[in-house]
Amino acid sequence: MLEAFVKMNPKRIVYVSCNPASLARDLAILAEQGYKTEEIQPVDMFPHTHHVENVARVERKRSL
Repeated sequence: MLEAFVKMNPKRIVYVSCNPASLARDLAILAEQGYKTEEIQPVDMFPHTHHVENVARVERKRSL
């Protein structure tokens, strides 16, 4: 899936994840491909449980 994102070369990716470990792994892969994580916001969609969604804003790095 990440390969498809990189091939499309979008300026911005909004990544929603319920698994912090896979989010960290994928953000590291995207960083290697020229993207920078600008912001991560946890969202409590399921109050009174341990489940938290994370929304990450990832931007393509500018070329100099």
